[in-house]
Amino acid sequence: VQLQASGGGSVQAGGSLRLSCAASGRTLSRHAVGWFRQAPGKEREFVGNIRRSAYGGRPNYIDSVKGRFTISRDNAKNTVYLQMNSLKFEDTAVYYCGLAERHLAGPMIRDYDYDYWGQGTQVTVSS
Repeated sequence: VQLQASGGGSVQAGGSLRLSCAASGRTLSRHAVGWFRQAPGKEREFVGNIRRSAYGGRPNYIDSVKGRFTISRDNAKNTVYLQMNSLKFEDTAVYYCGLAERHLAGPMIRDYDYDYWGQGTQVTVSS
């Protein structure tokens, strides 16, 4: 199983980026996919996730990104996206996508809920 995260870059505050998480070896619609981020000197932080399609496929987000970030799927491309709008300086981090092999009853906001990870993509927001 391989996950490929891409789409990071440098933007000014208020700008937008779309991150992609493409998978090989698994069909993403059958798995929960989470997005996490890690800023320098900080622990990895949950950003949002999207449940497997069979369980409704609803996305969930941390409060600090609600209304600005959107997670979606393109099943034909076996890719999950993280659309980030109105970016803030504090969104600067390396962003990772993770895939969960099993469906868990909880909110799946911990990194150990996910079994496979992409390599991370850097997002830098300048103020």
